[in-house]
Amino acid sequence: MTAYTGRVATTARRRTVGSRIAASLLYPLGLPTLLLVLWGLVATRTTSRFFPDPLTIAEAFRETWVGPAFVEDVLPSLARLGLGVAASIVLGIAAGTVIGLTHWLRELLEPLLEFLRAIPPPVLIPVVMLLLGITDTMKVVVIVSGAVWPILLNTIEGVRGTDSVMTETAESFQVSGWERLWFLVLPAASPRIMAGVRQALSVALILMVISEMFASSSGLGYRIAYFQRNYLIAEMWSGILLLGLVGVFLAVAFGLVERRVLRWYHGIREVNRA
Repeated sequence: MTAYTGRVATTARRRTVGSRIAASLLYPLGLPTLLLVLWGLVATRTTSRFFPDPLTIAEAFRETWVGPAFVEDVLPSLARLGLGVAASIVLGIAAGTVIGLTHWLRELLEPLLEFLRAIPPPVLIPVVMLLLGITDTMKVVVIVSGAVWPILLNTIEGVRGTDSVMTETAESFQVSGWERLWFLVLPAASPRIMAGVRQALSVALILMVISEMFASSSGLGYRIAYFQRNYLIAEMWSGILLLGLVGVFLAVAFGLVERRVLRWYHGIREVNRA
């Protein structure tokens, strides 16, 4: 009887695990699959050359991006994107921490920060081109000019929101400034910082494309604009598809990093839910 009960429990657990795996695959893949089917059905009923079917786009994707174009255009774009995001993270966290910890500095810079944040980064491209020329540095600076703001402002708010009781406790135990910063302030602000980084990734990807559309001869953004100007519609859609895949990859990679960095935070939330 005990052995039979154990087999039944094991079978039930396997079914539960299998249903969870199926659900985890169905939710992220179900809607995209449905949209592709609808796209294919609509494309077969239209004569517009600007709306190719998914199979044509997939073939154009293979012919366009699987080969030299990946090395000559995609990898340099991803390198500039990575440099821009890394510089934004360093500048945003460093400046945001200093501003968040210094009350008078925060009051002094708040109007200037609000003014600079309101300027759309694409309008700065001509100015940056005049100052730095048409170089990779110009493209990275354009990415940083937009991606740094979510990180900077979220870091300021996260540092300001550090628990006052914990701060006073650290002071009463004479914890040094660097230890307080490393073990109290930054961990307390890390949920807000990671939220800012998530927003910055989307902004950086957009600015990467825009910066490459201005007076550039290579890059993912340049290729998409080139295909559009020459009415290579399937190739243009394949570039847009590649951008979407890059965005998905960044979201998945960031999710893994976020879960590792904020393990303590998610653990506290799980305990509070229970």
